[in-house]
Amino acid sequence: MKSYLAEFIGTFALVFCGTGAIIINAQTGVISHVGIAITFGLVVMVMIYAVGNISGAHFNPAVTIAFTVAKKFPLNQLPQYILAQIGGALFASLILKFLFPENILLGTTMPSGSAMQSFVLEIILTFFLMFVIIHVAHGSKEQGMFAGLAIGSTVLLDAMFAGPISGASMNPARSLAPALVSGNFSHLWIYLSAPLIGAVFAVLAHKTITPVN
Repeated sequence: MKSYLAEFIGTFALVFCGTGAIIINAQTGVISHVGIAITFGLVVMVMIYAVGNISGAHFNPAVTIAFTVAKKFPLNQLPQYILAQIGGALFASLILKFLFPENILLGTTMPSGSAMQSFVLEIILTFFLMFVIIHVAHGSKEQGMFAGLAIGSTVLLDAMFAGPISGASMNPARSLAPALVSGNFSHLWIYLSAPLIGAVFAVLAHKTITPVN
């Protein structure tokens, strides 16, 4: 239960701060795209340091599924982790809806170009993210002095250059929650499927280049 609660809190923080930055920027214009990217990177980094030794600080169903495929995470805990992540994300979006009822999208991830463009981008971005995670994590635990910095920086980097095109979600829970609460399901399939594909590809790449002991 401690692990599930840690995943709930961590994913709540990710969605509350990250999509909250998008909402507040839409209202005030002072945060900017760079500020939004930094917010996502920082909240991931600090929550990894906060609960990485408790739950592994996945905060992302694609990451948990990829660790399961890599046989670094027990299959019998997969449903509970995903439910905790989606629950935390939904709770964050519901609070943001209460705080900013005039905002229509609530930070819903939307492509600015074609659907295929964003689909491919999300696969590649999540590949980068999971590739970094699986190389700095111990098993499925994101621990160590530099793990949070490396993973948070990857999120920031992906969001910085690709956010204006695809939204740089890399996380089905992050995209699902605002879509459910706002009722805007346009292009949601991209953000549910592409991160899973990218994360699994990263696991395959990891297995290919990692020497067998």
